[in-house]
Amino acid sequence: MRFAPEYVSIVLDENFEDAKELLLSPLMSINYAHLVMLAEQGIISGADARMLRTALDGISLDTVREVTYDGTYEDLFFYIERLIEQSAGDEVAGRLHTARSRNDIAMTMYRIRQREFIAAVATGVLDLRAAFIDLASRHRESIYGAHTHTQPAQPTTMAHYLLAVIEQLERDTTRLAAAYESTNRNPLGACAITGTGFPIDRTRTSDLLGFSAPTCNTYGSIATVDYLLESVSATGVLVIGLGRVIQDLLLWCTMEFGYLRLADGFVQGSSIMPQKRNPVALEHARAIASKAVGQSQAIASAVHNTPFGDIVDTEDDLQPLVAQMFRDATRAVTLVAAAMRGADFHRERLAARAAEGGTTLTELADTLVRDHGLPFKSAHAIAAMLLKARTEDPDASMSEALARASTAVLGHTLSYTEEQLQTIMSPAHFVAVRTTYGGPAPTETARALSASVDLLARDKAQWQARRDALATSERRLRSAVDGL
Repeated sequence: MRFAPEYVSIVLDENFEDAKELLLSPLMSINYAHLVMLAEQGIISGADARMLRTALDGISLDTVREVTYDGTYEDLFFYIERLIEQSAGDEVAGRLHTARSRNDIAMTMYRIRQREFIAAVATGVLDLRAAFIDLASRHRESIYGAHTHTQPAQPTTMAHYLLAVIEQLERDTTRLAAAYESTNRNPLGACAITGTGFPIDRTRTSDLLGFSAPTCNTYGSIATVDYLLESVSATGVLVIGLGRVIQDLLLWCTMEFGYLRLADGFVQGSSIMPQKRNPVALEHARAIASKAVGQSQAIASAVHNTPFGDIVDTEDDLQPLVAQMFRDATRAVTLVAAAMRGADFHRERLAARAAEGGTTLTELADTLVRDHGLPFKSAHAIAAMLLKARTEDPDASMSEALARASTAVLGHTLSYTEEQLQTIMSPAHFVAVRTTYGGPAPTETARALSASVDLLARDKAQWQARRDALATSERRLRSAVDGL
């Protein structure tokens, strides 16, 4: 069959190049695994299996990657089939395609590659968690004024802030692990859509290819893309969350804030302004993460409202976008992790601004409630009046302002010394008394950090076990092929 030149240049040529880059190695693994299973099940003879093994072994992947598409075959699958025919002859070569289709081959290739993408993103997340844990461990007592709605809110610690980020990344890791497990199911054997009458062993090919199990329904094995959307969505959630953190980090790098300083290797200067120290690594990370968000949305849009069945919308044209989305997400996460390993916070500047804007007034109100049994609403009103008085006259006595405010609200005076109020309204006191589970007190952040360290170790071990399982399956496949 000769294809129209427009179809060749617009579709087939580009798909062939994409397939060489993304799908050649998975395709060869599938060929080997299917060959072993056919021979073990007695579907093809041992002699034919050995001829096919020789043909597959004779294919140089590097040579294939240099091939230029010429339009005499449809895609990479048919090109590899041609090479097998040239080595083993048409009759023997044709036996390799018994009990399979390009449909189940394609879906299996996509899953093999996708689980690698997920694992790469997860590795980046683990590294980022480690970087933030190290940073938080050094800043359990570094107090700063947190914001809500972009306005000064309450004092907390950098460790407390970073632990919030760490916990988010821990949930990202859980989502990615679940997506990996959904992806790591083997469609091979579903054939075009209804399976086959041959006595194939789908569990055997799953084992040889490193899958945890076969997919079940043969129609769904070909039709579904929810496994893809699950991993894409998990990655989208990751980079959206990370982008919000990057926004804070960049704000803190400004001269106006001056909270965060990146290592020299992650900043750039200016060609005209000698004083510049631009935190461009984080800007790049934000831009790359935003690309990944857009790509994840484009993937969902591409498969939206397509028929629930075999359809090209979910296949070769989509795979480069999938690969690029995972690549950019991995780049963003990895870059932030690297930048954070050499970054540090300016403790003195953080502390100097921690009480600005009345950030400790909540603790004053809480103290009035504890000491005098007031309704919190009344205590809140007193604290607000004290702030108003101090705003109008920064040198005004706090004890006198509190006395006037309490008399106005309660009809009687609450008396505290200036020293008592200084302590009550100090950022250090504010943080120290907030020993709530998950709170900012150094004793509580120490506990939380210990838990995060333990969880990181467990998660690292689990992801290493997944990588080890894939490596073991590769060795098992080669051993089975050699034993034909």
